[in-house]
Amino acid sequence: MNPETSASTPGTSTTSAAPMAPASAATAIQHPISQASAGPAPASTAALPALVDSDASVLDALSSLVTGGDLRALLVPSQIISRVVATVDALPRSSIGSTNILPLRTPKGTMQTQQANGVTLIGAQNADRYQPYMTVLENIDPHTLVAWYKHNYPLFQEAYRELGYPRGYFNDRVVVAIDDMLAAPDLHDPVAVTQVGPRYIFVDQRLQSLSAGQKLMIRLGPANEAQLKAKLRMIRELVVGGQVAH
Repeated sequence: MNPETSASTPGTSTTSAAPMAPASAATAIQHPISQASAGPAPASTAALPALVDSDASVLDALSSLVTGGDLRALLVPSQIISRVVATVDALPRSSIGSTNILPLRTPKGTMQTQQANGVTLIGAQNADRYQPYMTVLENIDPHTLVAWYKHNYPLFQEAYRELGYPRGYFNDRVVVAIDDMLAAPDLHDPVAVTQVGPRYIFVDQRLQSLSAGQKLMIRLGPANEAQLKAKLRMIRELVVGGQVAH
């Protein structure tokens, strides 16, 4: 959901999404999935497919979890789990890098702006570009989503190892990414931007220096950011083994 870059191409390899700082030593697992077993039973108890052959079943499963919106139209249908893993790993960094790693197609069009006293601001209408994504978000139950994630966790862990973290633990990185996005500032005044080539960047260097995930939160607009943060708080609680009300 990055408005500053073009949509990724289905089928593009994610091998270019190697981590900036691969883990060189084992670290203690903070949030083991084996201890995060609360929640509904997974929709399927069938054996997991091989990671390389998982796209069809992942696409079908994720689509079935959403009761509204068109997730299939938003998802890049190849290397889904590997794209998710690479994107989660990149969100707390300063930049996503190549959009080839994204599991979701980027919003249509370019950032919507408005002028005020000679300053270019992110327009209020820019939030509308994210409506298809927010509709999916609204119509997915975090309990069933996390139950599916736990059932399929070995595939995520395998993809994380392949990304360049043979001793890392993906669920710990998920929590880091969520915490980083939850720490994004809550801004209610219009945000000034300037265009650099095809991209818009924040005029305020404090904002421009934020992580990729936090900058995304700001671009979503205040209402969308609040909605996403609320869902992320529930997901975080569930992936660390807690419970939240339905």
